[in-house]
Amino acid sequence: MAGDTSGSNSSGGAPFLQRGESRSSYIGGSDARIVLGKDENALIRLWKEKRGELGPEDLSGNLLVQFGCATEDLNRRWFERETGRRLGAVQRFARHPRIDWMGATLDGLVEEETAVFEAKFMLPWAFTEENAAEKHMPQLQHNMVVTGSRKAYLSILTGGGKWVSIEVEADPVYQTVLVQVERIFWRCVQTGEVPRVFGAEPPRAKLPLVRVVDMGASNAWAEYAAIFARTRAAHAEHESAKAELKALVPEDAREAVGHGVRARRSRAGAISFDLMANGGPHALQ
Repeated sequence: MAGDTSGSNSSGGAPFLQRGESRSSYIGGSDARIVLGKDENALIRLWKEKRGELGPEDLSGNLLVQFGCATEDLNRRWFERETGRRLGAVQRFARHPRIDWMGATLDGLVEEETAVFEAKFMLPWAFTEENAAEKHMPQLQHNMVVTGSRKAYLSILTGGGKWVSIEVEADPVYQTVLVQVERIFWRCVQTGEVPRVFGAEPPRAKLPLVRVVDMGASNAWAEYAAIFARTRAAHAEHESAKAELKALVPEDAREAVGHGVRARRSRAGAISFDLMANGGPHALQ
């Protein structure tokens, strides 16, 4: 693992500072999920912590959090081993160069790309990459804003002996919303005004298409698969007939009717079809 260096980020982003910054003096990456989330109780507690009215929550008895702490170094080593990338700035605190209330304690930075690295431990029950990316997206986007990075890697170890790496691109639109919502929250911290839940929807990560999924246990899939199979031949016959009818419409015709079917040509030249009431002209009596 690459050694850490103090000083400025080589990409010109946030300066790296020694740890020891008071968490009440800034909004961090782990705070971002609460600030942009939908849990009002968690939001109010965080607001009181930032105002100094409550001490930090004691997580020493939270086993899942402790698993994350215990496996963080292994996560970094496994990421380097599997990807060939080098990590630096491990556990360094960075503050945004212009927004002094935005900070982040980094799990690391990918040196070759100056990309954010975030290590997580998650339980294997009902684990999906989509849910993992959505859950941690606010923290990833926040840390990218702080460091000026354009990319982040979410490295996940699960209790089922699985390692997953998810690559996330910076989303300028979501980051604009994120900064604005955090700014409002920080103003509430300073003024004493009680913050309100915002509930910003995070962007979806672009996940690699690598899975083959068996949908045999899905009743909905079974229902629509049966309809698809039953109507496929009729659909193909329908599309073929429509193409033949289009070819039969004279080029100067605005409308063509016959045997219960009407063809209409738009001003742009596109032809559409509909069925006529009572069969129209030439209907059998």
